[in-house]
Amino acid sequence: MKIERLLTDEVVLAELGKRIAQRRLELQLTQAALAEQAGVSKRTVERIEAGTTVQISTMIRIFRALELLDKLDILVPEAGPRPIDLLKLKGKERQRATRKKKQPADEPWQWGDEA
Repeated sequence: MKIERLLTDEVVLAELGKRIAQRRLELQLTQAALAEQAGVSKRTVERIEAGTTVQISTMIRIFRALELLDKLDILVPEAGPRPIDLLKLKGKERQRATRKKKQPADEPWQWGDEA
């Protein structure tokens, strides 16, 4: 199954759990062996493979034990400044995001419309 934006969180977690279980089996590891290598309990490995939520630090430990940690670089690539931003910011790094400007409404503003 391809993980796409339209999938619910539960479906994505279930798919990740399935893929982690497949990777564990490829490496010929039992749940207990993976848990020991990752420094977590066997029950935690069972829960991850079942698609329940876990802390990100636990997932990092699991990814490290499954030799998948370097794949996180693909998931969240290091972002560098765009050339146009370098010109606008005169070489400085951006510290804040800018708000999107609201488009003027067709109707004039009235008291009580601030929601």
